[in-house]
Amino acid sequence: MSEIKDINLAKSGMDKINWVRSYMPVLNIINEEFSRTKPFAGKKISMSIHLEAKTAYLAMTLAAGGAEVWVTGCNPLSTQDDVAAALASQGFEVNAYRGVDAETYEKHLKKTLSLCPDVMIDDGGDLTHLLHGECREYGKNLIGGAEETTTGIHRLFARQAQGKLDYTMVDVNDADCKHLFDNRYGTGQSTLDGIMNSTNLIIAGKTVVVAGYGWCGKGIAMRAKGMGAVVIVTEIDPVKAIEAVMDGFRVMPMEEAAPLGDLFITVTGCCDVIRREHLEKMKDGVLLANSGHFDVEIDKVALADMAEEIWERKPNITGYRLPDGRILNLLAEGRLVNLAAGNGHPAEIMDMSFAIQAKSLEYLVKTAGTLEKKVYQVPREIDAEVAALKLRSLGAGVDVLSEKQAAYLQSAEG
Repeated sequence: MSEIKDINLAKSGMDKINWVRSYMPVLNIINEEFSRTKPFAGKKISMSIHLEAKTAYLAMTLAAGGAEVWVTGCNPLSTQDDVAAALASQGFEVNAYRGVDAETYEKHLKKTLSLCPDVMIDDGGDLTHLLHGECREYGKNLIGGAEETTTGIHRLFARQAQGKLDYTMVDVNDADCKHLFDNRYGTGQSTLDGIMNSTNLIIAGKTVVVAGYGWCGKGIAMRAKGMGAVVIVTEIDPVKAIEAVMDGFRVMPMEEAAPLGDLFITVTGCCDVIRREHLEKMKDGVLLANSGHFDVEIDKVALADMAEEIWERKPNITGYRLPDGRILNLLAEGRLVNLAAGNGHPAEIMDMSFAIQAKSLEYLVKTAGTLEKKVYQVPREIDAEVAALKLRSLGAGVDVLSEKQAAYLQSAEG
């Protein structure tokens, strides 16, 4: 029995799903293919993922391939209740609603795993964590899983390095058709969408501090610059810092950036990126936002401890009034602002990411019993297939090597 907010919201959710379906041509092709070939016939799939329209369509595509699919969220604030209701109305087991507490969030994860899945989709690593602990018995049928995001991949590689990874996992995050587009263009646009949607403030003319210059940070910095902001980047990696400088951004430690920024966006995947000593130096009225997976990048405990007054200024904005009268504004409780305060990545971008997800699960089923208990990269042919389908949908194409050219490139003669 599903546990959602209100089944009566289903029509609104289906409208959202049908809208994004119109702009996801690659996943549409895969949906049609899966409907014919049924690669998941008799299989069970557990999904922990940001539960909104595009992920709902991914779940429906997997079901079209013959799977029984159970779905939950991967963040307490990113579930859209009408979309959850829409999936439940279509016969999916759905356990998620926006604003769950930590105890209910974990209960939903465990219930989703109780399906004893054959394959799974994880986003952030919480399902994988439970399967190695309290819910180990639910992994008895597990062929393997696919991990969607940078934070989850970090957790997987840490577990693998310790010799404590008990399942085969596919690193979807590092597929070219995922991180080059989803992380950069998707996060760049959706993060600023979430911030602007919540604040109704301008980006042009502001000093925007972007913490982290990985693919997500590059996208955010690029979009902020394009909207007229002065952009400062903070980094711990000197190579990425040089890249940011050559991309036209100022680069400095957070300690130096703290008194300069109007808007701070953390996107590192690490904890304590903005700490008390930084908060103490910030301007009155600054905006604090996070696009990393967990709400640990901005020190919310220190912020609350510093404040004389804490109140909801408007939806998704919490004000913290300090003893000297300054107000620091935390967006979306420090959770990933593009989903907690927005609609997530554009449909055209997630078209590629979720095509990679769907094909990666098909790959796991096809290779069942032949792979080791470790992290695998997405096979190059899947990346190439998805890229070719996306190009075709955009009315673009590529050249093909002639036999002479192919031979030349393989020759040692030059």
